[in-house]
Amino acid sequence: MTNNLLEIRDLHKRYGTVEVLKGVDCTMRQGEVISIIGSSGSGKTTMLRCINMLEEFQGGTISIDGQEIGYEMVNGVRRRKREKDIARQRALTGMAFQQFNLFPHMTAAGNVALGLVKVKKMSRDEAEAIAEKWLDRVGLLSRKDHYPGQLSGGQQQRVAIARAIAMNPKLMLFDEVTSALDPELVNEVLQVIKGLAEDGMSMLLVTHEMRFAYEVSSRVIFMNQGRIGEEGNPREMFLKPKTERLTDFLKTSSFN
Repeated sequence: MTNNLLEIRDLHKRYGTVEVLKGVDCTMRQGEVISIIGSSGSGKTTMLRCINMLEEFQGGTISIDGQEIGYEMVNGVRRRKREKDIARQRALTGMAFQQFNLFPHMTAAGNVALGLVKVKKMSRDEAEAIAEKWLDRVGLLSRKDHYPGQLSGGQQQRVAIARAIAMNPKLMLFDEVTSALDPELVNEVLQVIKGLAEDGMSMLLVTHEMRFAYEVSSRVIFMNQGRIGEEGNPREMFLKPKTERLTDFLKTSSFN
């Protein structure tokens, strides 16, 4: 039995004839914070979306907490698992996206509580208590009765993060969660993620915020043309890159 929370082995993903992931291998321990960096089109977001089965993948395996995700071998043939099994496995992860995807007709508390009631079958009172706890954790308890249209972009993203974490996932996935925000709102979201990292939450972050990746990550993965081009601790990666490709990427990034 492995101690790894996440294991990715020889992951391949194609869109038609275009291979986007070309044999990715990655392991992650409980409590690690891994930032995934790289140029647009390098496969970062696709990798995240495969982990929680928002994308199908054609080869390799992904396991979370010892469970192989999405597919199984039956009589030597690889087949997709039943949708109810995939839905159950998807609950192992929480995901925050570039767009907030909040329901506009529901309050902040209502958005956070919805999954707890519908998916986890909690009572309304119990779900609302958990929603308030996590809204407090992201600094928005005073806005719990506000609708998304009454919140700033940064506040909406913090509600979206609270909604994902309230479901108690084993692994949080963040996909460029600050890229749709005005620059002055970015820091409030990054501070929430930094606090979660300090609490020991296991997180995979796709980010273009290089300084943040340097400060918060236990490990950094550099994706290059569908493969892991380099990985290591932040000091090694940012201050002493081993490959010319990473060196060139960092020269054009926000890290300085």
